[in-house]
Amino acid sequence: MAHDHDHDHDHEHGSELSEMQLRVRALETVLTEKGYIDPSALDAIVEAYETRVGPRNGSVVVARAWTDPEFKKALLADATKAVASMGHMSRVGDHLVAVENTPQRHNMIVCTLCSCYPWEVLGLPPIWYKSAPYRSRAVKDPRGVLTDFGMSIPKDTEIRVWDSTAETRFIVLPMRPAGTEGWSEEKLADLVTRDSMIGTGLPLDPNQVKAG
Repeated sequence: MAHDHDHDHDHEHGSELSEMQLRVRALETVLTEKGYIDPSALDAIVEAYETRVGPRNGSVVVARAWTDPEFKKALLADATKAVASMGHMSRVGDHLVAVENTPQRHNMIVCTLCSCYPWEVLGLPPIWYKSAPYRSRAVKDPRGVLTDFGMSIPKDTEIRVWDSTAETRFIVLPMRPAGTEGWSEEKLADLVTRDSMIGTGLPLDPNQVKAG
C-alpha cells in the first residue's frame, strides 16, 4: 500500500476537521441561528451529492465495464485514460486506478493520512471515509470494518486495502450481480452504489430494480 506524506491539500492530522471545514461549520452555525438556512434542507442537498448525483459518473463507468470487455480491459490497464474517454475528466490527483473484485479477492479503499478520494467519479466523500476510526481500522482490521458495514466476506476471500494518496486514487470495480444478463448499461448503472465503488458495500440486488 502506497503512502504519501506530502499531501498537498487540507489535512486532518490532529483534528477530524480541516481549518477550512471548521470555518464552513462556523459560518453554517451563524447562518442557521439567523434563520438564513435550514439545516435539514442543507443536509438533504449534501446527501444527494454524496450518494446519488456525485457517484453517477462512477456508476456509468462500472456499467460500461460490465458490458464491454474491451473497455474493462482498458479501465484496469489505465483508469485515468479510460474514464477520460467517456468524458469524465479527472480534476484531482494525477492517476486513477481501478481494482477489480473477484470471488478470490475483495478490494476496499482508504486514505490513512487524510482523506484523498476520487470525487471526480464518486462525488463527495462520506463523513465516515474521513473519520479517524475508518482510516485506521480499514488497514488493521478490514474484515471487521466490512462486518460493521453489514458485509460478510467468505474467509477464503482475500481482502486487499488500497491506500489513496494525493497523486493516486482508486475506484473498485464490483462484481456484476447475477441475473442481469441482457440489461442495458443505464439499468446496470442503477445497481452500482457509491459504497460498492469504495469496497464497503455491494451493488443493489437486481430484484430491487426490477420491482422498482
